Amino acid sequence: MKHVEIYTDGACRGNPGRGGWGAVLVYRGIEREMSGGEAMTTNNRMELTAAIEALSALKEPCRVTLTSDSKYLVDAITQGWARSWREKGWRKADRSPALNPDLWERLLELLDTHEVELIWVKGHDGHPYNERCDRLATAFAD
Repeated sequence: MKHVEIYTDGACRGNPGRGGWGAVLVYRGIEREMSGGEAMTTNNRMELTAAIEALSALKEPCRVTLTSDSKYLVDAITQGWARSWREKGWRKADRSPALNPDLWERLLELLDTHEVELIWVKGHDGHPYNERCDRLATAFAD
């Protein structure tokens, strides 16, 4: 199984407001940048979209190390919250609605296709790929 490193970030000007997402995929030293945006969105939607778009770009099931500065993304997967929300009809433990169920559903499908390890890094702390993804995301948000 191929191993791909993915780095992602999302950005938003206003929350909600103009948003952007960026991703860098690295396979055998070859890098591919991806980015996009939406006119009216939230930061969390852009964080999820970055991961979804990057994973969707893979042409076959892969072993993936996905690095993000989004605790929302990383914790919801690594702590099992997103799968629990889905099992409860997109409700959180306190019975309030889970936000962004459309994106979580798509992301969970992709996580079932690929073998993904999620890693959290502190944002704006000098991580080269995180900084690069931030530039890609903010270019769309601006």
